[in-house]
Amino acid sequence: MKYIYPLFFFLLYFLDSNAQNCNCGSNFQYLVKKIEKNYVGFSDKVTPANKKRFQKFTDSLQKIADQSNPYKCLSISREWLAFFKDKHINFGMDFEKLNPDSVKSFFADEEKTPWTENNFKNYLDANKGKLDEIEGVWFSGIYKLGIVKDQANKSLFIGFILKADGYRWDAQQIKLKITKTNKGYSTSNFKGGDHSEQFPILTKQNDTLDFGIFGKWYKGMHKTVQGPAATQVDYSPKFKVANDTTSIFELPSFYSLDYIAQVDSLISANKPILTKTKHLIIDLRNNSGGSVLIYQKLIPYIYTNPILQEGGSVLATVENIRDGYSTEYPQMSDSIKSVFRKNLNRLKAHTGELYNLYPVDTIKLQTVLQNPARISFLVNKETGSAAELFLLEARQSTKVKLYGTNSAGVVDYTETVKATMPCPFYTLWYPACKSTRLPDFPLDNIGIKPDIEIPDTVQDWIEFVINYRKN
Repeated sequence: MKYIYPLFFFLLYFLDSNAQNCNCGSNFQYLVKKIEKNYVGFSDKVTPANKKRFQKFTDSLQKIADQSNPYKCLSISREWLAFFKDKHINFGMDFEKLNPDSVKSFFADEEKTPWTENNFKNYLDANKGKLDEIEGVWFSGIYKLGIVKDQANKSLFIGFILKADGYRWDAQQIKLKITKTNKGYSTSNFKGGDHSEQFPILTKQNDTLDFGIFGKWYKGMHKTVQGPAATQVDYSPKFKVANDTTSIFELPSFYSLDYIAQVDSLISANKPILTKTKHLIIDLRNNSGGSVLIYQKLIPYIYTNPILQEGGSVLATVENIRDGYSTEYPQMSDSIKSVFRKNLNRLKAHTGELYNLYPVDTIKLQTVLQNPARISFLVNKETGSAAELFLLEARQSTKVKLYGTNSAGVVDYTETVKATMPCPFYTLWYPACKSTRLPDFPLDNIGIKPDIEIPDTVQDWIEFVINYRKN
């Protein structure tokens, strides 16, 4: 018992000290200064032509932030950061690093409804046959939601938590609001997992509410195990044989450095197959990037002629060097660690400069492999960052064709730095390196155009690419 009281008071102190540091106005001001000083694209995006408008925009949001609750800061900060139109910039909450009790306390003052599970059940039972079709109990993974008509506004419906994870969301907190018109249902307000305000397009089909990237909600008890929270996605690289002439490399992510060894292992284990494979499909759909080190061992199978590698310049501020380039990665090989240390030393020697850390280079190999003779990349609008760098190199080979849609367009400003904020609940991500393609050949928010577009009507992209030459 003697150990409980110190722990209790420590927790109270922790929560109180965090609350003191979570003033929205102070954190927004810190965010602005952080980006102005450290974001490599700032001087490209804030120009003499728009500087006054940008400053007015910043000042207006600062006034709102000064009057806002801590959890409202997420939406305010993201609105400001959206000015830069850079998908490598993000502001949110890193829930894996946060104490669940502190998160629950952080969201304790969120808007609530008087509806409880019991009185809502009584309402549904008493009004059978008179309810709007959207009223009732809805499920998404572990979440249970009640949707009820607002008593003051009959065209508005309130979605409130009945059951959730117990720390990000609690019972009675309002998750969403839906408006009904003669055209159907639409999102009036929707709060993401971090309670930030979002406005996704709502599609209702029978007993399913589809909020796009924010997931689906299903009506009725029989749907409790469905929804995005119910499935763990495997992002590890995979290799498989499609038929006698075609093999497939699935590369859904480059984020984990563990994938370097996994890709290398797959190549080694399947080398006899690769040397006989006429057609290799490399599936980069939904690969939002990570490290360019992961795909390096695939280059010899793609290569037909010298490949130009674009360069990059790093804004070598003290904070960027500390937060983005000083991390040790134990899973790396000694040779890669050595490269990282050399880069770190170069940046330190050029502190305060926009330093050309990665000069333009050319890959030259002695051998062009006979197989694979044809290489098809599958690309969609979620293919970004390091995956796009892979495409820029691969498409220089005469063996390669890109299939699908334009890529994400997240490749002008790269090498994301993760920064802490005065409020420990907030985390900021921003890029420190910019491509030497700029300003002449920008790709951000444009993407890389495929050689062959796959129509929206096509369901099986693999089959489409295998049979493409037969069309």
